[in-house]
Amino acid sequence: MSMASSQQIKLGGISQIYSGFAFRSQDLGPNGIPVLKIGNIQNKSVLPECADHFPEELLVKKLDRYFLRPGDTLIAMTGAGSVGKVGKMPRIEGKFLVNQRVAIVRPDESRCDPDFIFYALSQDYFETKLYALGLGAGQPNVSGKQIGDLEIPFPPLPTQRRIAGILSAYDDLIENSQRRIRLLEDMARALYREWFVHFRFPGHEPVPRIPSTLGDIPKGWEVKKLGGILQLNYGKALKKEDRRDGEYPVFGSSGQVGSHDTSLVKGPGIIVGRKGNVGSVFWCNEDFFVIDTAYFVTSSLPLRFLFYVLPTLNFINSDAAVPGLSRNQAYTLEMAVPPTPLLTKFCELAETFEKQASTLQRQIQNLRRTRDLLLPRLLSIPASR
Repeated sequence: MSMASSQQIKLGGISQIYSGFAFRSQDLGPNGIPVLKIGNIQNKSVLPECADHFPEELLVKKLDRYFLRPGDTLIAMTGAGSVGKVGKMPRIEGKFLVNQRVAIVRPDESRCDPDFIFYALSQDYFETKLYALGLGAGQPNVSGKQIGDLEIPFPPLPTQRRIAGILSAYDDLIENSQRRIRLLEDMARALYREWFVHFRFPGHEPVPRIPSTLGDIPKGWEVKKLGGILQLNYGKALKKEDRRDGEYPVFGSSGQVGSHDTSLVKGPGIIVGRKGNVGSVFWCNEDFFVIDTAYFVTSSLPLRFLFYVLPTLNFINSDAAVPGLSRNQAYTLEMAVPPTPLLTKFCELAETFEKQASTLQRQIQNLRRTRDLLLPRLLSIPASR
Protein backbone atom coordinates (compact mmCIF):
# COMPACT_ATOMS: atom_id res chain seq x y z
CA MET A 1 0.00 0.00 0.00
CA SER A 2 1.40 3.43 -0.89
CA MET A 3 1.96 6.11 1.67
CA ALA A 4 -0.40 8.49 -0.10
CA SER A 5 -3.28 6.00 0.03
CA SER A 6 -2.49 4.46 3.45
CA GLN A 7 -3.78 7.44 5.43
CA GLN A 8 -5.15 10.88 4.73
CA ILE A 9 -5.78 13.48 7.41
CA LYS A 10 -7.29 16.94 7.49
CA LEU A 11 -4.63 19.61 7.79
CA GLY A 12 -6.61 21.38 10.53
CA GLY A 13 -6.50 18.21 12.64
CA ILE A 14 -2.71 18.33 12.97
CA SER A 15 -1.95 22.06 12.64
CA GLN A 16 -2.82 25.48 13.92
CA ILE A 17 -3.99 27.61 10.99
CA TYR A 18 -4.63 31.31 11.26
CA SER A 19 -4.29 34.41 9.14
CA GLY A 20 -1.86 37.19 9.89
CA PHE A 21 -2.65 40.46 11.59
CA ALA A 22 -4.67 43.29 10.02
CA PHE A 23 -2.09 46.07 10.31
CA ARG A 24 -3.24 49.63 9.70
CA SER A 25 -1.53 51.05 6.63
CA GLN A 26 -0.75 54.29 8.48
CA ASP A 27 1.30 52.33 11.04
CA LEU A 28 3.58 50.77 8.44
CA GLY A 29 6.76 52.45 7.28
CA PRO A 30 10.39 51.91 6.22
CA ASN A 31 11.68 51.07 9.73
CA GLY A 32 10.86 48.43 12.31
CA ILE A 33 9.91 44.75 12.02
CA PRO A 34 9.45 43.52 8.42
CA VAL A 35 5.86 42.58 7.49
CA LEU A 36 5.53 39.75 4.97
CA LYS A 37 2.67 39.82 2.44
CA ILE A 38 1.40 37.57 -0.35
CA GLY A 39 3.98 39.08 -2.72
CA ASN A 40 6.73 37.55 -0.58
CA ILE A 41 5.49 34.03 -1.43
CA GLN A 42 7.17 33.02 -4.67
CA ASN A 43 8.38 29.77 -6.22
CA LYS A 44 7.33 27.77 -3.14
CA SER A 45 9.57 29.87 -0.91
CA VAL A 46 9.27 33.08 1.11
CA LEU A 47 11.35 36.11 0.14
CA PRO A 48 12.42 38.02 3.27
CA GLU A 49 12.78 41.47 1.63
CA CYS A 50 9.92 43.77 2.73
CA ALA A 51 8.87 47.30 1.84
CA ASP A 52 6.61 47.70 4.90
CA HIS A 53 7.77 47.53 8.52
CA PHE A 54 5.90 47.74 11.83
CA PRO A 55 7.43 50.03 14.50
CA GLU A 56 8.68 48.12 17.54
CA GLU A 57 7.26 50.74 19.91
CA LEU A 58 3.73 49.78 18.78
CA LEU A 59 4.16 46.09 19.63
CA VAL A 60 1.61 44.56 21.99
CA LYS A 61 1.30 41.07 23.48
CA LYS A 62 -1.45 39.95 21.06
CA LEU A 63 0.97 40.25 18.14
CA ASP A 64 3.21 37.46 19.50
CA ARG A 65 1.37 34.75 17.58
CA TYR A 66 2.06 36.56 14.30
CA PHE A 67 5.83 36.38 14.67
CA LEU A 68 7.03 33.83 12.16
CA ARG A 69 9.20 30.86 13.04
CA PRO A 70 11.82 29.35 10.73
CA GLY A 71 10.16 26.58 8.74
CA ASP A 72 6.61 27.96 9.05
CA THR A 73 4.45 27.22 6.00
CA LEU A 74 2.67 30.27 4.57
CA ILE A 75 -0.29 30.22 2.17
CA ALA A 76 -1.60 33.20 0.18
CA MET A 77 -5.28 33.61 1.05
CA THR A 78 -6.32 36.16 -1.55
CA GLY A 79 -5.45 37.81 -4.85
CA ALA A 80 -5.92 36.87 -8.50
CA GLY A 81 -3.00 34.69 -9.52
CA SER A 82 -1.79 34.48 -5.91
CA VAL A 83 -4.40 32.67 -3.85
CA GLY A 84 -3.22 29.17 -2.88
CA LYS A 85 0.50 29.84 -3.35
CA VAL A 86 2.59 28.05 -0.72
CA GLY A 87 5.98 29.01 0.68
CA LYS A 88 8.28 28.02 3.55
CA MET A 89 9.82 30.61 5.84
CA PRO A 90 13.62 30.41 5.46
CA ARG A 91 15.83 29.71 8.46
CA ILE A 92 17.28 33.19 8.82
CA GLU A 93 17.87 35.46 11.79
CA GLY A 94 15.53 38.29 12.69
CA LYS A 95 11.90 38.94 13.54
CA PHE A 96 9.20 38.86 10.87
CA LEU A 97 5.46 39.54 11.03
CA VAL A 98 2.78 38.56 8.54
CA ASN A 99 -0.32 40.45 7.43
CA GLN A 100 -3.92 39.24 7.28
CA ARG A 101 -3.83 38.12 3.65
CA VAL A 102 -1.44 35.28 4.48
CA ALA A 103 -2.22 32.10 6.44
CA ILE A 104 0.29 30.58 8.86
CA VAL A 105 0.30 26.78 9.04
CA ARG A 106 2.00 25.59 12.23
CA PRO A 107 1.92 21.78 12.64
CA ASP A 108 1.86 19.85 15.93
CA GLU A 109 5.49 18.67 15.98
CA SER A 110 4.68 15.77 18.31
CA ARG A 111 2.63 14.23 15.48
CA CYS A 112 4.20 15.47 12.27
CA ASP A 113 7.33 16.93 10.71
CA PRO A 114 6.79 20.62 9.73
CA ASP A 115 9.00 20.27 6.64
CA PHE A 116 7.01 17.23 5.48
CA ILE A 117 3.75 19.20 5.86
CA PHE A 118 5.20 21.97 3.71
CA TYR A 119 6.33 19.54 0.99
CA ALA A 120 2.93 17.82 0.96
CA LEU A 121 1.16 21.19 0.58
CA SER A 122 3.64 22.41 -2.05
CA GLN A 123 2.29 19.94 -4.61
CA ASP A 124 0.59 21.73 -7.49
CA TYR A 125 -2.59 19.76 -6.72
CA PHE A 126 -3.21 21.71 -3.50
CA GLU A 127 -2.40 25.10 -5.01
CA THR A 128 -4.84 24.39 -7.84
CA LYS A 129 -7.49 23.18 -5.39
CA LEU A 130 -7.20 26.27 -3.20
CA TYR A 131 -7.30 28.51 -6.26
CA ALA A 132 -10.53 26.82 -7.37
CA LEU A 133 -12.02 27.22 -3.89
CA GLY A 134 -11.18 30.92 -3.95
CA LEU A 135 -13.04 31.65 -7.18
CA GLY A 136 -16.54 33.07 -7.23
CA ALA A 137 -15.88 36.36 -5.47
CA GLY A 138 -14.76 39.68 -6.95
CA GLN A 139 -11.42 39.18 -5.22
CA PRO A 140 -10.43 35.46 -5.06
CA ASN A 141 -10.18 34.42 -1.42
CA VAL A 142 -9.88 31.29 0.74
CA SER A 143 -10.53 31.00 4.46
CA GLY A 144 -8.54 29.35 7.20
CA LYS A 145 -11.28 26.72 7.48
CA GLN A 146 -10.99 25.82 3.79
CA ILE A 147 -7.25 25.43 4.21
CA GLY A 148 -7.78 23.31 7.32
CA ASP A 149 -10.20 21.03 5.46
CA LEU A 150 -7.51 19.98 2.95
CA GLU A 151 -6.74 16.28 3.26
CA ILE A 152 -3.04 15.50 2.99
CA PRO A 153 -0.97 12.27 3.05
CA PHE A 154 -0.06 11.31 6.61
CA PRO A 155 2.48 8.47 6.96
CA PRO A 156 4.19 7.56 10.23
CA LEU A 157 6.45 10.27 11.68
CA PRO A 158 9.75 8.44 10.89
CA THR A 159 8.70 8.20 7.23
CA GLN A 160 7.78 11.89 7.19
CA ARG A 161 11.22 12.77 8.52
CA ARG A 162 13.03 10.64 5.93
CA ILE A 163 11.11 12.25 3.08
CA ALA A 164 11.61 15.76 4.49
CA GLY A 165 15.34 15.07 4.90
CA ILE A 166 15.75 14.11 1.25
CA LEU A 167 13.86 17.12 -0.05
CA SER A 168 15.41 19.53 2.46
CA ALA A 169 18.86 18.77 1.05
CA TYR A 170 17.73 20.32 -2.24
CA ASP A 171 16.18 23.30 -0.46
CA ASP A 172 19.39 23.90 1.51
CA LEU A 173 21.29 24.23 -1.77
CA ILE A 174 18.55 26.49 -3.14
CA GLU A 175 18.65 28.71 -0.03
CA ASN A 176 22.42 29.00 -0.27
CA SER A 177 22.19 30.16 -3.89
CA GLN A 178 19.40 32.57 -2.96
CA ARG A 179 21.58 34.10 -0.25
CA ARG A 180 24.34 34.63 -2.80
CA ILE A 181 21.85 36.23 -5.19
CA ARG A 182 20.66 38.58 -2.43
CA LEU A 183 24.27 39.61 -1.78
CA LEU A 184 24.75 40.41 -5.46
CA GLU A 185 21.50 42.38 -5.50
CA ASP A 186 22.57 44.28 -2.36
CA MET A 187 25.88 45.15 -4.04
CA ALA A 188 24.08 46.53 -7.11
CA ARG A 189 21.66 48.54 -4.96
CA ALA A 190 24.54 49.90 -2.88
CA LEU A 191 26.28 51.03 -6.08
CA TYR A 192 23.08 52.73 -7.22
CA ARG A 193 22.70 54.57 -3.90
CA GLU A 194 26.36 55.62 -3.88
CA TRP A 195 26.22 57.09 -7.40
CA PHE A 196 22.64 58.35 -7.77
CA VAL A 197 21.42 59.09 -4.24
CA HIS A 198 24.60 60.28 -2.49
CA PHE A 199 26.07 61.54 -5.79
CA ARG A 200 29.46 59.94 -5.12
CA PHE A 201 29.92 58.73 -8.69
CA PRO A 202 33.35 58.45 -10.40
CA GLY A 203 34.70 61.95 -10.97
CA HIS A 204 32.09 63.66 -8.77
CA GLU A 205 34.58 65.82 -6.83
CA PRO A 206 34.85 68.79 -9.24
CA VAL A 207 31.16 68.72 -10.28
CA PRO A 208 29.23 71.58 -8.61
CA ARG A 209 25.68 71.15 -7.26
CA ILE A 210 22.77 73.17 -8.59
CA PRO A 211 19.31 73.71 -7.05
CA SER A 212 16.31 71.75 -8.38
CA THR A 213 12.79 70.77 -7.32
CA LEU A 214 14.34 67.64 -5.77
CA GLY A 215 17.03 69.55 -3.89
CA ASP A 216 20.61 70.14 -4.99
CA ILE A 217 21.75 67.86 -7.82
CA PRO A 218 25.04 67.66 -9.75
CA LYS A 219 25.41 70.08 -12.64
CA GLY A 220 24.57 68.36 -15.94
CA TRP A 221 21.77 66.28 -14.40
CA GLU A 222 18.12 66.98 -15.21
CA VAL A 223 14.90 66.63 -13.23
CA LYS A 224 12.19 65.04 -15.35
CA LYS A 225 8.67 63.79 -14.74
CA LEU A 226 8.18 60.05 -15.02
CA GLY A 227 5.60 60.58 -17.76
CA GLY A 228 8.30 62.08 -19.99
CA ILE A 229 10.69 59.21 -19.38
CA LEU A 230 8.72 55.98 -19.55
CA GLN A 231 5.43 54.34 -20.38
CA LEU A 232 3.53 52.03 -18.01
CA ASN A 233 1.80 49.56 -20.32
CA TYR A 234 -1.18 47.44 -19.27
CA GLY A 235 -0.81 43.69 -19.03
CA LYS A 236 -3.38 41.35 -20.51
CA ALA A 237 -5.96 39.19 -18.72
CA LEU A 238 -4.91 35.55 -18.57
CA LYS A 239 -6.78 33.38 -16.08
CA LYS A 240 -4.88 30.58 -14.43
CA GLU A 241 -7.05 27.95 -16.09
CA ASP A 242 -6.31 29.47 -19.52
CA ARG A 243 -2.53 29.28 -19.17
CA ARG A 244 -0.75 26.62 -21.16
CA ASP A 245 2.45 25.48 -19.53
CA GLY A 246 5.35 26.77 -21.62
CA GLU A 247 8.73 28.47 -21.66
CA TYR A 248 7.57 32.04 -20.95
CA PRO A 249 7.18 33.26 -17.34
CA VAL A 250 3.89 34.92 -16.42
CA PHE A 251 4.08 37.94 -14.10
CA GLY A 252 1.49 39.64 -11.93
CA SER A 253 1.78 42.21 -9.14
CA SER A 254 3.20 39.56 -6.77
CA GLY A 255 5.93 38.41 -9.15
CA GLN A 256 6.05 35.30 -11.31
CA VAL A 257 2.74 33.43 -11.05
CA GLY A 258 3.27 30.67 -13.62
CA SER A 259 4.25 30.09 -17.23
CA HIS A 260 2.62 30.17 -20.66
CA ASP A 261 3.43 29.08 -24.21
CA THR A 262 3.05 32.63 -25.56
CA SER A 263 4.83 35.83 -24.54
CA LEU A 264 3.42 39.35 -24.46
CA VAL A 265 6.62 41.38 -23.93
CA LYS A 266 10.10 41.01 -25.36
CA GLY A 267 12.68 40.78 -22.58
CA PRO A 268 14.56 41.94 -20.73
CA GLY A 269 11.95 44.03 -19.02
CA ILE A 270 10.49 45.54 -15.85
CA ILE A 271 7.15 44.63 -14.29
CA VAL A 272 5.37 47.06 -11.92
CA GLY A 273 2.48 46.02 -9.67
CA ARG A 274 -0.83 47.73 -10.57
CA LYS A 275 -3.43 45.93 -8.42
CA GLY A 276 -2.83 44.28 -5.07
CA ASN A 277 0.90 44.82 -4.53
CA VAL A 278 0.98 48.42 -5.68
CA GLY A 279 4.36 49.58 -6.97
CA SER A 280 6.11 46.22 -6.61
CA VAL A 281 8.99 46.00 -9.10
CA PHE A 282 10.32 42.85 -10.82
CA TRP A 283 12.91 42.16 -13.50
CA CYS A 284 12.80 39.46 -16.18
CA ASN A 285 15.72 38.68 -18.50
CA GLU A 286 13.69 36.74 -21.06
CA ASP A 287 10.50 37.28 -23.07
CA PHE A 288 7.52 37.17 -20.71
CA PHE A 289 3.76 37.60 -20.24
CA VAL A 290 2.21 40.24 -17.96
CA ILE A 291 -1.33 39.76 -16.64
CA ASP A 292 -3.71 42.64 -16.00
CA THR A 293 -2.71 43.15 -12.34
CA ALA A 294 0.60 44.66 -13.46
CA TYR A 295 2.23 47.05 -15.94
CA PHE A 296 5.32 46.53 -18.05
CA VAL A 297 7.74 49.39 -18.69
CA THR A 298 9.02 50.83 -21.95
CA SER A 299 11.48 53.74 -22.00
CA SER A 300 14.23 55.48 -23.93
CA LEU A 301 16.37 55.29 -20.77
CA PRO A 302 18.19 52.05 -19.87
CA LEU A 303 15.75 49.68 -18.16
CA ARG A 304 18.53 48.39 -15.91
CA PHE A 305 18.87 51.90 -14.39
CA LEU A 306 15.09 52.32 -14.02
CA PHE A 307 14.87 48.98 -12.22
CA TYR A 308 16.75 50.56 -9.31
CA VAL A 309 14.98 53.93 -9.52
CA LEU A 310 11.35 52.75 -9.49
CA PRO A 311 11.33 51.16 -6.00
CA THR A 312 12.48 54.51 -4.55
CA LEU A 313 9.49 56.44 -5.90
CA ASN A 314 6.36 57.24 -3.90
CA PHE A 315 3.66 55.31 -5.72
CA ILE A 316 0.24 55.91 -4.14
CA ASN A 317 -2.78 53.61 -3.92
CA SER A 318 -5.66 55.03 -5.95
CA ASP A 319 -8.33 52.84 -4.31
CA ALA A 320 -8.54 52.02 -0.59
CA ALA A 321 -10.74 48.93 -1.09
CA VAL A 322 -8.66 47.27 -3.81
CA PRO A 323 -5.23 48.92 -3.91
CA GLY A 324 -4.35 50.18 -7.37
CA LEU A 325 -1.62 52.26 -8.99
CA SER A 326 -2.83 55.17 -11.08
CA ARG A 327 -0.67 55.82 -14.14
CA ASN A 328 -1.65 59.51 -14.07
CA GLN A 329 -0.36 59.84 -10.50
CA ALA A 330 2.79 57.90 -11.31
CA TYR A 331 3.54 60.07 -14.33
CA THR A 332 3.61 63.22 -12.17
CA LEU A 333 6.49 61.90 -10.02
CA GLU A 334 9.92 63.43 -10.61
CA MET A 335 13.37 61.89 -10.78
CA ALA A 336 16.90 63.11 -11.43
CA VAL A 337 18.35 61.85 -14.72
CA PRO A 338 22.17 61.69 -14.94
CA PRO A 339 24.21 62.13 -18.14
CA THR A 340 24.25 59.23 -20.60
CA PRO A 341 27.93 58.24 -20.08
CA LEU A 342 27.35 57.77 -16.36
CA LEU A 343 24.19 55.74 -17.02
CA THR A 344 26.10 53.52 -19.45
CA LYS A 345 28.91 52.91 -16.95
CA PHE A 346 26.47 52.02 -14.18
CA CYS A 347 24.54 49.59 -16.38
CA GLU A 348 27.76 47.84 -17.39
CA LEU A 349 28.69 47.27 -13.74
CA ALA A 350 25.14 46.28 -12.75
CA GLU A 351 25.08 43.76 -15.61
CA THR A 352 28.13 41.96 -14.17
CA PHE A 353 26.19 41.41 -10.93
CA GLU A 354 23.13 40.35 -12.92
CA LYS A 355 25.04 37.77 -14.98
CA GLN A 356 26.36 36.12 -11.81
CA ALA A 357 22.87 36.15 -10.32
CA SER A 358 21.41 34.66 -13.52
CA THR A 359 23.86 31.76 -13.37
CA LEU A 360 22.82 31.06 -9.78
CA GLN A 361 19.16 31.40 -10.76
CA ARG A 362 19.56 28.72 -13.45
CA GLN A 363 21.13 26.43 -10.86
CA ILE A 364 18.14 27.07 -8.59
CA GLN A 365 15.71 26.23 -11.40
CA ASN A 366 17.49 22.93 -12.05
CA LEU A 367 17.45 22.05 -8.34
CA ARG A 368 13.74 22.92 -8.09
CA ARG A 369 12.96 20.85 -11.16
CA THR A 370 14.73 17.81 -9.72
CA ARG A 371 13.11 18.30 -6.30
CA ASP A 372 9.64 18.65 -7.82
CA LEU A 373 10.13 15.47 -9.86
CA LEU A 374 11.13 13.62 -6.69
CA LEU A 375 8.25 14.95 -4.61
CA PRO A 376 5.33 12.90 -6.03
CA ARG A 377 7.50 9.79 -6.15
CA LEU A 378 8.46 10.10 -2.50
CA LEU A 379 4.84 10.72 -1.56
CA SER A 380 3.93 7.33 -3.00
CA ILE A 381 6.68 5.16 -1.51
CA PRO A 382 5.51 2.36 0.81
CA ALA A 383 5.09 3.55 4.38
CA SER A 384 6.87 0.46 5.70
CA ARG A 385 10.24 1.46 4.18
